[in-house]
Amino acid sequence: MDFKEYITVVEDFPKEGIKFKDITTLMENGEAFRKAIDELGNFAKQKGADLIVGPEARGFIVGCPLSYALEIGFVPVRKAGKLPREVVGVDYGLEYGKDRLTMHKDSIQPGQKVLITDDLLATGGTIEATIEMVEQLGGTVVGIAFLIELTYLEGRDKLEGYDVFTLMQY
Repeated sequence: MDFKEYITVVEDFPKEGIKFKDITTLMENGEAFRKAIDELGNFAKQKGADLIVGPEARGFIVGCPLSYALEIGFVPVRKAGKLPREVVGVDYGLEYGKDRLTMHKDSIQPGQKVLITDDLLATGGTIEATIEMVEQLGGTVVGIAFLIELTYLEGRDKLEGYDVFTLMQY
């Protein structure tokens, strides 16, 4: 299936010169969305994932149905102050400044095989921070899966040494 047929490219959003890749049109098509999740699931099965981890908010959109389909757990990665129990956290760089991502400290057990997933690989900063937390808790990142990769932003370079799978590249 050519998943790009289900992605709407929106010119000049959120600002002039950006060609935004809108995944909502993929999600609105039940068959296409199921097939996308199935393909990500095949990758997760090949990697032997015990757990899915996804950063908010679009990582939830991909990660939750994936964990459901595989009958394995899902761990949310959230911005600081959003999780109610004890957390680990990592600061990461944004275009203009820094932000912080957190994960419950008890969400990953040492040795668990973790697949990290999100909708889009751009610069790789969010996923790099997520990897750091997973490994800090003793998890093993067995793969990283995305619906879309923006190759011109070279985010894959930050993920060198990890098995990265994407359904579409722009």
